[in-house]
Amino acid sequence: MPVPKVALIVLNYNSGAHLKRALTSLFALEYPRKEIIVADNASTDASFDEAKQDFPQASFLPFSKNYGFAAGMNRAIEHAFSRGADFVWLFNPDATAEKDALTLLVAAAEKFPKGALLSPVIFDNLGNAWFAGGKIDFFRMRAVHERRIRSASPYPSGFLSGCALLIPRNVWEQVGLFDEAFFLYYEDTDYSLRARNMGYPLLVVPGAKARHEEQSEESPQKLYYLVFSGLIFFTKHAKGLIRPYTRLYVTIRRIKNALDVFFGREKARMVAQAYRDFFSKRHGTSGNFPHLR
Repeated sequence: MPVPKVALIVLNYNSGAHLKRALTSLFALEYPRKEIIVADNASTDASFDEAKQDFPQASFLPFSKNYGFAAGMNRAIEHAFSRGADFVWLFNPDATAEKDALTLLVAAAEKFPKGALLSPVIFDNLGNAWFAGGKIDFFRMRAVHERRIRSASPYPSGFLSGCALLIPRNVWEQVGLFDEAFFLYYEDTDYSLRARNMGYPLLVVPGAKARHEEQSEESPQKLYYLVFSGLIFFTKHAKGLIRPYTRLYVTIRRIKNALDVFFGREKARMVAQAYRDFFSKRHGTSGNFPHLR
């Protein structure tokens, strides 16, 4: 049986030195049949140009503007499948992988010929689990990372992180594109839920390991996108009695945020802007925020 071709997609936007570390890690993977694609959302730093010089064996896909994560990945994934990939592995530019991570992910995926989404366990810089599974909490309107590795064998998750997400071609063809209403954050949770609702398992493969530096922690705009995209996600997926509860919960949170703004609490104005943009049907985008998990 032929070894499946995997396209490893790194979506870059002003990732600085993180990108070189990510690509060095990916080229060191032991998996034999891979293509590494670096897509770029019109970066204004030197990271994309330096990658072209340092890694000429990679494929490069420049975009004319900053599409954000969902729209940028959609274009890169369609490009990868048009070049004959059987799987795509979405990979953050501020992450690295152990040498056998992709081999273990593909081996696990091949046990599900009808299709599944898969993720490695992802650790932080201190060696603690950053993502070992996910739970969607509709009552608190949060997508929560689980930190406990539950089994030595692949196990189900409520959602998977887009930091290191393996998607088979047949799942992509059935589930479709990432929802481009999400500029950043929650597009992976939305995609996971859509796949699960179509019957595809969401699996964490604990033997496969990646590490995440989480460059996005450095940006104050992260909170804006978490709030804005969270509003999109939970209003989109709330069903039955959860729908009126969600409206009430959002109203209460807006009142609290108004009080936070009044008392000058840190980052409250960023949250208020996210609420205003959501309810006025605007979709604010940033020109300088890396698209990281």
